[in-house]
Amino acid sequence: MKPSTGSAKYKIIFCALSAVILIFTALAVASQKKITPGAVASLLAQDKGKFSIVLDGKSVGHEDFEIAPSGGGWTARGTTDIKVPDAGSAIRVDGTLVLQPDGAPISYEWTSRDDKTNGAHILFANGVAKITLEMQGARPFEQDLSFGSPLIAVLDNNLYHQYAILARLYDWSKRGTQTFPVLIPQELTPGSITVESTGSASAGGKTYEGLRVTTADLEVLLLLDSNHRLMRLEVPTAKVSVIRE
Repeated sequence: MKPSTGSAKYKIIFCALSAVILIFTALAVASQKKITPGAVASLLAQDKGKFSIVLDGKSVGHEDFEIAPSGGGWTARGTTDIKVPDAGSAIRVDGTLVLQPDGAPISYEWTSRDDKTNGAHILFANGVAKITLEMQGARPFEQDLSFGSPLIAVLDNNLYHQYAILARLYDWSKRGTQTFPVLIPQELTPGSITVESTGSASAGGKTYEGLRVTTADLEVLLLLDSNHRLMRLEVPTAKVSVIRE
């Protein structure tokens, strides 16, 4: 028995709707794959440790740090104690950086203590850093700094674990030279850096994966293990080495 014309039209419509549903289902699955928290969060990696800071062959301090998931994002904390011989009092610097899963900063707080206590709180949104600076004995100072991208590298003075985050922001599948906007909070300095893989590199009798970080007036070499964890940092012109203990 032949189906009626109406029945045939119904089947055609049903098949068309089924196809549309399958397309939307496929798109939804693909979209979920793109935004799965675990998949995005894999850009960053949990890490905890201690760095020894060496100046011209002499130990002058250390940094304790931890990078860990927090809520829907990540938090990176570090505390550095430095005392350079014949350079006056010791300095302690604390920094707490809150990040989105893709590594873009949400907020940052730092405190520096020597003879005085200074600090700042920074909020990031839409490529703009809103800074509130608090210097001991002075009124709070506010300033906005604009960047061309929300994916800003925060690299503060004497908080070397932040270079471990930069090593995660670098696209290892593309390699080559990559440029990032950068903020040095304690100096209120915006700018840009280039990051480039140097391949195999050796230091202290060990072999690492090298990553060169270059600014207008400084070159930093990051030495990473096979999982791209920061193991050592070298600033040749300043005779500074930062070594994971």
